[in-house]
Amino acid sequence: MATVFLIVIYLSFISLGLPDSVLGASWPVLQPELGAPLAAAGFISMTVSASTIVSSLFSGYLLRRLGTGLVAFLSTLLTAAALFGYSLAQSAVWLFVLAAPLGLGAGAIDAGLNSYVALHYKARHMNWLHCFWGLGASAGPAILSYFLHHGSWRDGYRTIAALQTGLVLVLLCALPMWRRYESVQTAKEGKKSAAVSPFRLLSLRGARPAMLGFFAYCASEITLGLWGSSYLVGQRGVPAAEAALWVSAYYAGITVGRGAAGFAAMKLTNRQLIRTGQVLALAGAVVMMLPLPTPVICCSLLVIGLGYAPIYPSMLHETPIRFGRENAGQLMGLQMALAYTGSTFMPSILGAAAGLTTIAILPFVLAALAAVMLVSSEYVGHLLDTGKMGGQQAPLDFIAHS
Repeated sequence: MATVFLIVIYLSFISLGLPDSVLGASWPVLQPELGAPLAAAGFISMTVSASTIVSSLFSGYLLRRLGTGLVAFLSTLLTAAALFGYSLAQSAVWLFVLAAPLGLGAGAIDAGLNSYVALHYKARHMNWLHCFWGLGASAGPAILSYFLHHGSWRDGYRTIAALQTGLVLVLLCALPMWRRYESVQTAKEGKKSAAVSPFRLLSLRGARPAMLGFFAYCASEITLGLWGSSYLVGQRGVPAAEAALWVSAYYAGITVGRGAAGFAAMKLTNRQLIRTGQVLALAGAVVMMLPLPTPVICCSLLVIGLGYAPIYPSMLHETPIRFGRENAGQLMGLQMALAYTGSTFMPSILGAAAGLTTIAILPFVLAALAAVMLVSSEYVGHLLDTGKMGGQQAPLDFIAHS
């Protein structure tokens, strides 16, 4: 039964990844049909991100009141309804309206499932969980691409919405399992602690540098994904089609790297995985700066992707160790809100700065963000080593204890 429960959690993360990259893939066809301005995609994306930030901030309250299983079910239902609504949209106005429930659903389930896995499963599952997110994020554009060739973008959105609906039914059937495991865990840990205000959580020793690490990570991951192709074309003379393939390789490096990190987590600690990834990402960014042959520069994107792979899942899994199990749920939402803030604003900031200067600043920004991640993580690790912060209980593993 525990294995079935874990499969349900993995499927939930595929559902989280499915809608994430669909808008960009559909926009070249969707935009002229609906008569939307070209720049509207950016504002729709920011609406989704802003809604995700809001739901992440309130996720601790929702999880305490409703439980992880019910939050996952309702969140997936919300995203399925929004995707189906997109398939019916007759104007860009509806895209903005539906962006809100799409983001609200994504933020709540993201924080809830990450918090649950960080508390109750070992580090390898957190890495594999985010690998499954990558599968969903890759499958969304692939499904849409098929229907753009054999139907319409509306059929693609309906298909993805139908897949989400199927996962909604799975989560509905899994609600008794969630209640069982959460009631068992509540009995083990006793009465739930009272909710703590975000301001008090931020005052915990090490909380702010930890938040800074999440901001820097997501800012760098999304910034490279958005501007990596422009850098290769504009600074290195790589053909646009080839540059797009290297950006795809970058994302493949993150996905495959997380699968590998799950196995590495059986031997290495979270902190070792975080440090290794950050050093590798910093090295890749430095290589991008150097006057090396173009193929080497292209390969540096893959190196950075492999470096990024274990950082985010391992930092999430480290949350209850850093701040205690009683604070993990609420802090998870805050961390993810800061992460989404970085991914929302940093790509636009770099784009504006590159417009005033040159896209050549990209590797310098990536190196600076990697350095911020490394310093903040090492500082938090130092606080843990000196006993100035942290929880005492290691995460449980239902499979090991079932």
